[in-house]
Amino acid sequence: MNTPSTTAGAATPPARHHVTDRYWPVLVLSSLYMALGAMLRLALWWKFGQAADIGPGRLPQILASGVAADLVECLYLFAPLTIYIFAVPDRWYRTKWNRRLLAAGTAVTIFIALYLSVMEYYFFEEFDARFNLVAVDYLMYPTEVIGDIRDEYPVATMFALAVAVTAALLWLGRAHLRAGYSRPARFRERLPPAAAHLLLLGAAIAWFPTDMLAFSRNRVINEIAANGPSSFFRALHTNEIDYHAYYRTSDSSAAFRTLTGFLGSRGEGEFTRLAEGRLDRRIAPRAEGLGKLNVVVVVGESFGAEFSRLHGSAQDLTPEFDAIARQGIWFSNTYASGTRTVRGLEAITASFPPIPSVSILRRPNNEHIASWGQIMDEAGYQSSFLYGGYGYFDNMTYFYEHNGFEVLDRNQIDKIRFENIWGVSDEDLFDRALEHFDERHAAGKPFFSMIMTTSNHKPFTFRAGVPGVPERGGGRSAGVRYADFALGEFIRDARQHPWFDDTVFVIVADHGARVYGKQEIPLKTYEIPFAIYSPKHLAPSRVDTLTTQIDIAPTVLGLLGFGYTAPFFGRDVLGHPDSDAVALFSHNHDVAIYRDGQLVVFGLGKGTKSFSYDRGKDRYTPVKADPALADLGVAYYQVAYELFRKHLYE
Repeated sequence: MNTPSTTAGAATPPARHHVTDRYWPVLVLSSLYMALGAMLRLALWWKFGQAADIGPGRLPQILASGVAADLVECLYLFAPLTIYIFAVPDRWYRTKWNRRLLAAGTAVTIFIALYLSVMEYYFFEEFDARFNLVAVDYLMYPTEVIGDIRDEYPVATMFALAVAVTAALLWLGRAHLRAGYSRPARFRERLPPAAAHLLLLGAAIAWFPTDMLAFSRNRVINEIAANGPSSFFRALHTNEIDYHAYYRTSDSSAAFRTLTGFLGSRGEGEFTRLAEGRLDRRIAPRAEGLGKLNVVVVVGESFGAEFSRLHGSAQDLTPEFDAIARQGIWFSNTYASGTRTVRGLEAITASFPPIPSVSILRRPNNEHIASWGQIMDEAGYQSSFLYGGYGYFDNMTYFYEHNGFEVLDRNQIDKIRFENIWGVSDEDLFDRALEHFDERHAAGKPFFSMIMTTSNHKPFTFRAGVPGVPERGGGRSAGVRYADFALGEFIRDARQHPWFDDTVFVIVADHGARVYGKQEIPLKTYEIPFAIYSPKHLAPSRVDTLTTQIDIAPTVLGLLGFGYTAPFFGRDVLGHPDSDAVALFSHNHDVAIYRDGQLVVFGLGKGTKSFSYDRGKDRYTPVKADPALADLGVAYYQVAYELFRKHLYE
């Protein structure tokens, strides 16, 4: 008997059932995705696990949870491919055009999976987390972010490696992928695999929330075990969410009474519009105030307290700030509200809590809210906001222009010694500020200005000739050194101007350098420098009272001493040093309240966790919730959210 001939050189498909062959692209891509997920988790644990107290004994649980998370994500990611394979008529499916289409789609999918795995590693290195709200925010500003990535990371190398690995995987799997095209598969044969996939997907949508496998109190363990794309889409879905639907709440009237009772007990001002459901308080003038001095607020990018020797650092990266703080009022126990620039600006400008999950700078209807600039304008000041980058980033120009400030950004800075993708150097920004203040002084009115710096940011590139700062390659240490150097030069240059003696300088950070630590709210990373400096008017002193960014505006206004009315949530730390102090924080989707060593964290799903915190040892101990503190935290965030949504924070 003669054996049928085959075409010379043709690959013989493996002897499998044709329906399995038909869905082989889904199986190949899912297997690759699972393998990449496991390798990435091992890399993240190896690099970052030790710092978060994650020993080898936790790996099996991390990897097992990761497999479950990746399997569920595969159901989402590859459902369109399954539907396509099922629905396309057999005659078209086996054409060369469909083969080319699927081959190209497979190649692109493999490349993206490889490239994103590398990007997730670098994102974790910076933020100690999977893709989260930061990634969502950055996606909205591709010019700055892509430029930053291009300057900081080996993009070309990563691209080339991903292309090479993709080509190799396609070559190795070519016979299996061809098998799906070679045999017919009738509709009733294609239906069961597709139906099974879609039924499992429906079950995942109904009963498997993306945070179900957050099994540990150690935040970093949960982040390593999580699935990156799933975390990103979750952040995208909850980028601006209904607070009442996701967080612990109480009756609105009860929450308002709790908050007004707490704020009223401090003795700071008199409520004027309680019947309207507003927090407006009238602050009386003070005869001992400094009067209408100019106010300049320098907000330093990522200028964390961890770099300051004055704050206990073994390094000496901020000698200029430390010297300024010793000559002014140094607040040694100060915390940022969040981990993003917009959170710092929100707190400093509007004395507003960091409601989840988006800052009011980025929310709709943020015009004409109560702000420090509005109060200064009413007092006869000229208010301005200066930024070294382009103000469209993070919606800064729109927010400040609609809340009492003149905005000067990169477009109004002509004299430039150095710039990168984020904007001009801090020196150039400060030079423009000095020119601006000269103009304001010549106009004969006091000025109030906020300056937001940019240089202490990846890719950490600087002009040549700065002592101790390489032009590139110095990393965060170089960024801090340069930011501190530019700050010192700014103060020294300001001394030569006629308005210097009548100016109060406020030096503070927008947030710390990065979030690290295993807790939902790692407080150590929220500590920031804060000092008020006016050598002619303020004697050197140290304040150890708990202070936050929402307290800065009330505190400086208290120093000046003129009366005003505002619904600010913060307090005058200097005027009322013995009043009950709390701190409010946000990190990704979690928010928290802190008082007297007790931390209460509020998360999605109306969850609450409580800890005792030892600041000296940076140690957290889970404890039973303090009901009064938890209720106060609910009141702060719920009332803030409702006031903003109802346009009552005006």
